[in-house]
Amino acid sequence: MSIDKSTVSKVAGLARIKVTEDDLNYYAPQLQNILQWVEQLQEVNTDGVEPLANVSEIALRLRDDVVNDGGIQQEVLQNAPETVEGFFVVTKIVE
Repeated sequence: MSIDKSTVSKVAGLARIKVTEDDLNYYAPQLQNILQWVEQLQEVNTDGVEPLANVSEIALRLRDDVVNDGGIQQEVLQNAPETVEGFFVVTKIVE
């Protein structure tokens, strides 16, 4: 796949990113190099290679997934400029 300035402009438009003409000239070859690297990686034979999340054999310690209220309501509310009956007070933004 070839990346040119029009492709970069289209992708930038889809991502809602403003790019200048100088940006197009800079990013087109950069993105082309990235795609060439990905194509090169696709040629690597990975048959028999198990997917892994970490290259080290590390067993992660996991905590129990217990639902609780945190028990620190008063400490959290101390950060609020205004509270009422244990809740944050915020201004109404819907008319």
